[in-house]
Amino acid sequence: MADQEKVLRLEAQAKEVRKEILTMIHTAQSGHPGGSLSAADMMTALYFDELNIDPQNPKWEDRDRFVLSKGHVCPVLYTCLALKGYFPKEVLGTLRKESSILQGHPDMKRCPGVDISTGSLGQGLSVAVGMALCAKRDGKSYRVFSMVGDGESDEGQIWEAVETAAKYHLDNLVVLLDRNRLQNDGTCDEVMPNGDLVAKFTAFGCQTWEIDGHNMNEILDALEAVRADQSGKPKCIVAHTVKGKGVSFMENVVQWHGMAPNDEQYAQAMKDIEEGF
Repeated sequence: MADQEKVLRLEAQAKEVRKEILTMIHTAQSGHPGGSLSAADMMTALYFDELNIDPQNPKWEDRDRFVLSKGHVCPVLYTCLALKGYFPKEVLGTLRKESSILQGHPDMKRCPGVDISTGSLGQGLSVAVGMALCAKRDGKSYRVFSMVGDGESDEGQIWEAVETAAKYHLDNLVVLLDRNRLQNDGTCDEVMPNGDLVAKFTAFGCQTWEIDGHNMNEILDALEAVRADQSGKPKCIVAHTVKGKGVSFMENVVQWHGMAPNDEQYAQAMKDIEEGF
């Protein structure tokens, strides 16, 4: 069981992450709140506890790498980077503005802390596999984490990447699957049923865990299990989540995949998060 003082600290941090996500999307009047909110707890655990990174040295050669394969939920990544100290928090207010370092998808040439530009669904995990393979080749100890969407898992390239990771025994690769069951055009089952993703990642050669992606205890325990695993296999954490988590009118509503709240909705969303809807 994870240390409860740490759990409480990270739960409070995740609340701040959610507030900043909604504030930046509301300010920009553009962005993807649903999947950013579903990923917020896992991203908080990564950036404020798990990753071996240095905000003062973003290109540190021995840092852990992170690839946001579902790049459209960059508001959650930008928020974590800002709160971690990669750039001033005020920059979050420039989301999607011309010349901003915070574009609609992560841009490694503009934004400190972004290890690879992403956005074309299915491709990020392949890059993560390449990074993990490079670490093995060079005898480096850093790990590579990649967050993938369940809608994104419709892409065949995801499965090519996973079987490649298994072939080369990339036990330094950790896939975090955000299983929120919704994508841009409807439910995952309506658009393209992807079945039992735990069984599929396991069948493709991963050591796989299944958790509640909003339970900080379970997230931390899974990350600890990943560190301790000696199977020699790539790792996958399938996290069951709720799209729009924490906001009463956004939860499990497909329209909030890529829509910004108006002033009234923003006020209600901030109230929901603060009071713990």
